Amino acid sequence: MPPSVGVVLPTHNRPELLRRALESVLAQDYEGELRAVVVFDRAEPDMSLAGDRVEVIANTREPGLAGARNSGILALDTDLVAFCDDDDQWLPGKLAAQVKALEGEPGAVLCSAGIVVDFDGRELPRLAGTDRVTYDALIRDRMMSVHSSTYVARREPLIEIGMVDETIPGSQGEDWDLALRAARRHPVVNVDEPYVRVLWGLTSYYAQAWETKVAALEWFLEHYPEIGDVPGAAGRVYGQLAFGCATVGRRRDALRWSARALRANPAERRVPFALAVASGAVSGKRVLLALHTRGRGI
Repeated sequence: MPPSVGVVLPTHNRPELLRRALESVLAQDYEGELRAVVVFDRAEPDMSLAGDRVEVIANTREPGLAGARNSGILALDTDLVAFCDDDDQWLPGKLAAQVKALEGEPGAVLCSAGIVVDFDGRELPRLAGTDRVTYDALIRDRMMSVHSSTYVARREPLIEIGMVDETIPGSQGEDWDLALRAARRHPVVNVDEPYVRVLWGLTSYYAQAWETKVAALEWFLEHYPEIGDVPGAAGRVYGQLAFGCATVGRRRDALRWSARALRANPAERRVPFALAVASGAVSGKRVLLALHTRGRGI
């Protein structure tokens, strides 16, 4: 009999998008038990969403995305736990394909899949190019396709590795951290087909919280010091810090991180953006809009 699956949908003040996300989850053609738990974070739960396969709860842990995810995980007793953010959509066939892949790797904690980035109606696929994502690969490359809305995990091992870390500032990058911890135990299994439509852009609740993003990036450098040992990884994170500091007006810090990024990787592409923003030639928002149009980010 196929394993039971519970899907956690954290939400914050996006009722229409949430309903679309929930419909995409419940529409999956899956032979096993499938149910969902919608977790309202810092908002009154909408009990009209509750039904035979849908439980509606409030976040009872740390306010924010990580606490909401963990509230949902602990509310479930299914064999597997999956995530879908309230502004994303699962595409047909996703769950069955990932459960099959996960069952083929008994030691794996986590399975991911490819995504389709939807920015202002323009769709661009993003794939990892592999069926197994290692810890070292995740240190070298953030891999935007290894996205939280694609995650399907074995529930008990997920709890054993600590669930979603609630100490990361603003829950920024919590999916990267979770994938890293899962990959320490066993490579992340990856179904390299675009099975989730990810709504991307400045509509995201956290899209422009750059002070928080900077704090989160510093958290990653502290908790994963090996990032600094890999030139490409170090250049990427330092470049992101430079851009973030420039965006919030911390020009001196932006210049300092830009210099560190170039020392780590002289070809780091984020540095010119950071310097342009720091000089006042362009706004961070305008840079992000241009990148998102191409399915890219900082």
